[in-house]
Amino acid sequence: MKKINDRILLGMLSGIVGLIALMVTDNISSKAKISQRSFATTAAGVWVSSRRQAEKWQGQLLGTLMTIGLCMVGGISAVKLLTTYGRDKLVAKGIFLGVTFGSVITATLSGLAHNKVKPKDANSNLSYLVSHALFGLATVLTAAKAGDDSLFDAPPKNNYLQSTEQTTEQIIGAGNDTIQPVQPIYH
Repeated sequence: MKKINDRILLGMLSGIVGLIALMVTDNISSKAKISQRSFATTAAGVWVSSRRQAEKWQGQLLGTLMTIGLCMVGGISAVKLLTTYGRDKLVAKGIFLGVTFGSVITATLSGLAHNKVKPKDANSNLSYLVSHALFGLATVLTAAKAGDDSLFDAPPKNNYLQSTEQTTEQIIGAGNDTIQPVQPIYH
């Protein structure tokens, strides 16, 4: 399988995979009556004038499209997190990203005065928290596995220490003149 070497595309794809995890968990929670309403209904409540409109198919479509966009932003954030801090401890980083991202979004959606569908019960908000934790986990795992290794090469900590290992670009492009050598050449 060819790995993705574009950070934005990788983030969008990872966000979509995370969205699937979020939607499956959210639908299970709604059907089991753990949550008062789906996250898509809550998201639609920001843009429509009543709960009834948010629950119609048009409101559900609107809420789902808004959630897709937010999940893609979350996916791009996941790629930035991993390319900056590394691909180790993926479970912890994924849950952290999902819970943090989901908390901010849920608080924002619930805090808007004109949202007609905000859930006020603890079970709904806990359900959203679990759904977003699974979103973050799926997003981070997808980004780490589908991303090209060159995205995750760490830059040198400073310019004074000589490198002991080659970067992916140096290994792949050893015959290319545009690649910098591992050891600087001073004339």
